[in-house]
Amino acid sequence: MLNLTPLSNDNPAQTMRDTMLELSKHDAIALPDGMDLTKPFLITVPDKRKVEDLTHKYLSAAQHLKPTQRKGTARLKDLESLIAWANRFKGDSSVLFANPVMDTPSLTCIADYHDEGPADPTNPLGDPSARHGHHRGVYDFPLSEDWKAWMAVSDTPLEKDDMGEFIETQAKNIMDPTPAILAGVQDDKNDDWENRLIETACKIEGRYGQLTQLLQMSKQFLVNETSDLKLTTNRDTGEAEMKFINEHKGLNGQPLNLPNLIIIAIPVFLNGPLYRMPVRFRYRKTGGQVKFILSIYNPEKAFEASFDESLDLAVAHTDLPLFKGTPEA
Repeated sequence: MLNLTPLSNDNPAQTMRDTMLELSKHDAIALPDGMDLTKPFLITVPDKRKVEDLTHKYLSAAQHLKPTQRKGTARLKDLESLIAWANRFKGDSSVLFANPVMDTPSLTCIADYHDEGPADPTNPLGDPSARHGHHRGVYDFPLSEDWKAWMAVSDTPLEKDDMGEFIETQAKNIMDPTPAILAGVQDDKNDDWENRLIETACKIEGRYGQLTQLLQMSKQFLVNETSDLKLTTNRDTGEAEMKFINEHKGLNGQPLNLPNLIIIAIPVFLNGPLYRMPVRFRYRKTGGQVKFILSIYNPEKAFEASFDESLDLAVAHTDLPLFKGTPEA
């Protein structure tokens, strides 16, 4: 406690000076010996001997000289760079997270992920297994332009001219069926992809066509529709049944017998390997208009195969555990 009673020999000016010196006195600041983030950094200041917490200022000063932790997100441009980044910064708790969404697939390495095992909330110094998860590397898989083009028109009705323009633009992706595929019989002598395409055609009663057929149809395709009334009678019961039979015919009057499958070979990801996929070809006639529909058959299978191939490569070269999904925010 301050003694503010002036001495008898002091004049008022001397007393005021001594009193102000006493009030403005403060304790010397001694910096901690090393950084201990479990303890506050406190000093007393002259304002009525108020205790002020300078921990945030101390940490700010420490951060100015050297970061206390790694944080930030690196955006990598290829899988090899993500692997190199992970190997540079990985530790015992590092992990990989794969987001298998077809529109926006990505692979994330969290260098400072939580340690495995249960949490310890009773520890007075905090859970020793907890990490911030602030240091990350992310690779957003770039879908190939061919993949995006075919997925954009898949299951979308197209006018004849639009279909022809698309086929001409993407003609480089269309491959003619091999003799084995045209034969339609699975055989051990065939390549695996040939047997797979043959199996698909058998499932959906498909017939593979060639690029030239598609181009010709896109330029000269006309459909004549005829309707016939068919009457059948059950002689035992006398019941009669009437049916309208619609038949599509070409200009020569013969029934149309068109291929309903084509084969495309496209990469899922930019600069990735080619995947051979069947595409269903259909048309719909409504009144005097004909719409064409191209539908990639089971594109999810090709995407998963390509994505999993990249994930296997990342795991093999980083030796990190992999989770499919998104990490904690």
